[in-house]
Formats: sequence, structure tokens, C-alpha cells
Amino acid sequence: MISALQKAFEDFKAAHEEKLKGKADVLLDEKVERINDAVGNFQSTIDDLNAKIAALKANSSDPVLGDLPATSPEYFAAFKAHMRHGTPSSALTKSTDGEGGYVAPVEWDRTITNKLKQISMIRQNARVISISVAGFKKLFNDRAVGSGWVGETASRPATSTPTFGSLDFSPGELYANPAISQQLLDDAAINLEEWLANEVDTEFARQEGIAFLSGDGTNKPYGILTYVTGAANAARHPWGAIKAVNTGAAAALTGDGFIDLMYDLPSEFAARAKLYINRMSLGAARKLKDGQGNYLWQPSYVAGEPATLNGAPIVEVPGMPGVAAGNISALYGDMEATYLVIDRIGISVLRDPYTNKPFVHFYTVKRVGGGVYNPEPMRALKIAVNS
Repeated sequence: MISALQKAFEDFKAAHEEKLKGKADVLLDEKVERINDAVGNFQSTIDDLNAKIAALKANSSDPVLGDLPATSPEYFAAFKAHMRHGTPSSALTKSTDGEGGYVAPVEWDRTITNKLKQISMIRQNARVISISVAGFKKLFNDRAVGSGWVGETASRPATSTPTFGSLDFSPGELYANPAISQQLLDDAAINLEEWLANEVDTEFARQEGIAFLSGDGTNKPYGILTYVTGAANAARHPWGAIKAVNTGAAAALTGDGFIDLMYDLPSEFAARAKLYINRMSLGAARKLKDGQGNYLWQPSYVAGEPATLNGAPIVEVPGMPGVAAGNISALYGDMEATYLVIDRIGISVLRDPYTNKPFVHFYTVKRVGGGVYNPEPMRALKIAVNS
């Protein structure tokens, strides 16, 4: 796989060089895009394999449900007796194949293939804290103390005094309430409660990812993109907005734009900075070069080491806006120092076999908040409207 990635990247560079030399035609354009997609697929496959190998090593003693590894025996045991999620209209029964009957035949393939749900990487990179009360308040010091030089007998007028600002981080509430018939729970060849627990976890993670990017703060987190200069919450933080850096070209990414973005970030935050971008935008960025003709994107072949763009580790974020005039198509900075995720300790789980007999409902509630903790360690790449 690594040799395939190396070859694909070399083929991509060769085809792209032909295009840049003015030899472009429809067939060459298609070839460049086809190889570009292949490079991205190879890199994603390597990243996925490395992640799975690491997970298998970390959870080698855990039970496995089909192709879904358990996180811990305690986790499964808790959900075996308790659970959350569902609606009467989406209840599972064994009498209809699509609604559950597939999992109760005499003999069958005892694994379940899951339809893709894209999960954001914001939580994995942000600062996460747990609270046991209704909310979280943070004080901020503007460090605006003044000083000055004076002569021996000169007067000492008052200097400026630091002031405090504060922000509230109030958790919003996520819920799910699916239902399964009692007969299906009794007869299914797999543990449906464990399976449903994983489904709920994945769905909650998907919803969180959307909110961490663009949430409006109403019963949900404040999204990081809403704090960028000119966005809805640009004035919410006492220290101001996340600064936006322009690409310099209308409706396009540029190499100079990425370089300007990265050097605009103060050096104090550069050591832990990463580039947050979606897959389609990354495909466009893979074609960019620096002033010496070197490609900014470089692949990764080592487990745990991401691909880079201009030396910055890349984190693919599915929900990031694409390349279009006026969009924030990338973020660059230290996400852990920038964005705060608040988890209210405890997940409320109600296993309800009474309300809607013969169905058992698994009603789950999770309280999560989020918002920008410090706008200074982050920069946003804004696609120019005009050149």
C-alpha cells in the first residue's frame, strides 16, 4: 500500500506538471483528477489501517461484536441492562426484514456492515473537561496593566488597570429514543442492546461534530466557525474573534494563502498547530506549490504520523466548508488551546418496556457544550471573493 501511494503521488506530480506546462486537455485534466483521488484514497486507507492496528493493540483483550470492537467490558455490561434511543415510528421488529427480521434467521453471517457516518475530529483535538453541575464559567484577564518611565521627581499619574471578562459554557442536550420489540430482543442471534449502544454513540458523535463547527449555541455548543471575524459570534469572546486570512485569489486556494495563514499564527502556538480541512479542499490543495516549485502536500507512510501541507499535520474534518468565494475552507492552529468541549458527567439511560408495549425503548440523554476558549491560537483561511 505504501509503495502504491508513493507511485500514485509521483504519477500525480508528473501529470500535473504536464498540465502546468500548457499541455492540458480534457483527457489530461481527467487523468490529473483521477490520480489525485487515488492519492487521497491510498493515504486514507493507510491512515485507517494504522488506526485499526493501534485500536486492536489497545483493545486486544476486549470482546468483539461482529466487526464492532468493544471499548470495555464495563461499557457493554452497563448498556446490556440499560440503554437509550428511538421513536415508535422507527421501532424494530422481527416480522419485517428491514426493521429487524434480518437478524433472526436460523443461520446467517453474524456481522453487520455499517453505512458510513462521517465523524468530526474536533472533539479528538479540542480540550475536553467534565463537569458535575449545570454549567461552566471561565474568567479572562485582558492583561491591560499600564506602565511608564518617569524622572525622579516627576508625578506618577494613574496607569491603566487590567479588567476581567467571562464566558458561560452551558451544555445542550442530545437525546435518542429507539425501540426494539421484546421478541426480537429475546430471539436475535446478536446482542442488539450492545449493537444499538454503538449506533447511538456514533450518531451522537456525528451530531456533536456538526455543532462543534457551526452550532448556534441554542440547546447546542457554539461552533468554532461562528467565532471567525465577521461571523455570528465574532464579538462573543472578550479577546475578540478568530482572525481570518485571505487566500488572495477569487474562489480558489493558493500556496501563498496557506503560507500566509501559517505565518500569521504567533510562533508561541505553532509547535502544536494543525491544519483542519475537508477532503475535497485537500484534493485542491494537493496541487499547490511553494515559490521554489515544491509541492506543499506531502504523504505520510508512518503509523501515527499524518500527511502534511507546508509541514503542518493535516486533520480531515468532513463538515468544513468547501472552496467557494467567501467560505472559511480551513482552520490552522492549536485546537486544544482554542476550543473547549464541556461534558456533563453521566449519561442518562432509561430502558423502558412499559410505555409502548410490546416495544422496549432505549431512551438516552447526553449533555454537551462547547465554545471557543481562546481565539488567539487559531487562524481561519477565507476564500477571497475578488482577486
